[in-house]
Amino acid sequence: MKRRDFLKVAGGAAALPVLSHPAFADTYPSRPVRIVAGFAAGGGVDISARLIGQWLGERLGQPFVTENRTGADGNIATEAVVNAAPDGYTLLLATLPNAVNASLYPHLKFDFLRDIAPVAGLLRVPLVVLVNPSVPVGSIPELIAYAKANPGKLNLASAGTGSAPHMAAELFNFMAGVGMVHVPYRGQGPALSDLIGGQVQILFAAAPGTVDYIRSGKLRALAVTSATGAEVLKDLPTIGTSVPGYEASQWYGIAAPKNTPADIVGRLNKEINAAFADPTMTSRFAAISGEPIGGTPEQFGKLIADETRKWAEVVKFAGIKID
Repeated sequence: MKRRDFLKVAGGAAALPVLSHPAFADTYPSRPVRIVAGFAAGGGVDISARLIGQWLGERLGQPFVTENRTGADGNIATEAVVNAAPDGYTLLLATLPNAVNASLYPHLKFDFLRDIAPVAGLLRVPLVVLVNPSVPVGSIPELIAYAKANPGKLNLASAGTGSAPHMAAELFNFMAGVGMVHVPYRGQGPALSDLIGGQVQILFAAAPGTVDYIRSGKLRALAVTSATGAEVLKDLPTIGTSVPGYEASQWYGIAAPKNTPADIVGRLNKEINAAFADPTMTSRFAAISGEPIGGTPEQFGKLIADETRKWAEVVKFAGIKID
């Protein structure tokens, strides 16, 4: 081949990725997209996946279908996504347990920080500190004083070992210098039932679904765990007002397998952020006490990294083990 012909062919080949890459993004999605959720239908993870899936489907012209793959605190769903083709057609509803599991499970077959591509943060959902009315406390300072005066006598329910409520409570133990005894349940429902019945004394619970119990007097609410309070429980203080620096909340976001094309990640990020400017969507998020996160993929990646480091310290402090 003559040098002139070779350069012509080589130049054309070099230009192909530049020309075809945007063209590929322009056609995305051309078939249905899966959003894999690692927890059962009806919970916050599932609802968030379905809300953002409906929005993306309407905006991008293809169904975004939620697939619930439960088990191992979300690890089964996460492993399925990190092993999927990085083409934008398999996404993960990422959540706080993904950050916790990095230190809680010693033999994972994936590294969450390494093996996913952050797309966008969706929502933060605060937790509320609930006590049985028989516990003689009405505020966080009173709870701390009572726990210190009665070591080992406060049984702390949770939705399961490593769950957001459990981790929020262990962070409180750590920062407040108390030692409530952890009693794990298989979900928030059974924990709430036993809290109302008096078998356990305290629960850090997802705010949705607790308001009626608080208003009826069946449970007493002391504070919320987020830094800025909760719209659904406006009158409650934050734990941080009594324990400076305390913050814990459930969070949700969208992630993809690593090496997913940047233009597809960017397009998804743009459409997700657009949801936070839509009044109908923001009202739906508010109905589940969700506070929008938004931002760039890089900002969501930083949130995941920061949360992974934070909860690793709590796991180590509390000596949390998976049986």
